Amino acid sequence: MTLFPEALAASQLQVADPARWLVAPGWRPMVDAFFGSPDGARLLAYLGQRLAAGAVVFPPQPLRALELTAPEAVRLVILGQDPYHGRGQAEGLAFSVAPGVPLPPSLRNIFKERQRSLGLSMPVFPAPGGSLSAWAQSGVLLLNTCLTVEEGRPNCHRDQGWQVLTDQILQKISRDGRRTVFMLWGTQAQAKRGLIDETRHLVLSANHPSPLSALRPPVPFLGCGHFSQAKKWLLGLDSAPVGGRLGSPFR
Repeated sequence: MTLFPEALAASQLQVADPARWLVAPGWRPMVDAFFGSPDGARLLAYLGQRLAAGAVVFPPQPLRALELTAPEAVRLVILGQDPYHGRGQAEGLAFSVAPGVPLPPSLRNIFKERQRSLGLSMPVFPAPGGSLSAWAQSGVLLLNTCLTVEEGRPNCHRDQGWQVLTDQILQKISRDGRRTVFMLWGTQAQAKRGLIDETRHLVLSANHPSPLSALRPPVPFLGCGHFSQAKKWLLGLDSAPVGGRLGSPFR
């Protein structure tokens, strides 16, 4: 995907400054405590060093998932691994791309499984296209285990400290949130299963939706039925399902 310089600049991280990263008020104490800790300080120092060295880092707003989905609104968590590493793709929501951006293969498989599981059509292109912002605004936390990446270097920020914050996020939802569905796709996401209280929450695991693993055992992503299982479970609760009704991603 070719971007003009100004478009590329808008799609990448410019400065390692969490004061510029908006989050919903309910997340703010946890986020501030993390970036005030030694782990957070080391992460910010690392990001600053990589930016100073000329690295192209995505996305421009690493905490956008926490901006669009407040902790008290979470009813479904979709957990990925790290952001897309291609230009113009990552936008701070796991698996999501902006309207008009060609669908990455993993996202295309997500829509295929949603179509198979719920009988829903593929989204209209270019808008909403691959944007999952409506999902995020209806109570779906689209979280990666690592929140930044460099161009063409998948998983390169995996061990730099983001996992401390994302583990805390999962623990907070498990401990303090309403009953929630957790969709863990891929080995990195499934490694977080121990953070979730399965006596309160529904945990669904499958291979990553990438074409490299979507059809492989032990639990192929295509055919996993996660969307229909989540819909049934949420409808069985006393409280309202995602979005206060059967909204995105269930319609």
